[in-house]
Amino acid sequence: MRTTTKTDAVWFTTKGQIVIPAWLRRQFHIENGTKAVVQATPEGILLKPVTAVAIRRLRGILKRKPGDRPFDQEWAEHKREEKELEEAKYARSTGSR
Repeated sequence: MRTTTKTDAVWFTTKGQIVIPAWLRRQFHIENGTKAVVQATPEGILLKPVTAVAIRRLRGILKRKPGDRPFDQEWAEHKREEKELEEAKYARSTGSR
């Protein structure tokens, strides 16, 4: 997924909380009550929102029937399609092709 290169500053509270800037909440469809996965990476902290949009797209993906392709193959295809959708969305938003 391509994102804008815009940056913003945030501050941590004494409880370790931060406020995600509004432009990022809009870009990633983060609404009140959205949960996120937090992961430590070599570059720092990675925060991945688990939005209703993502949940709707993944609904039913784990249901397996005899003869279905292996889950890892389906997941790889799903991620490829997701990346293509995000790149197309980015291209539309920036006017590039």
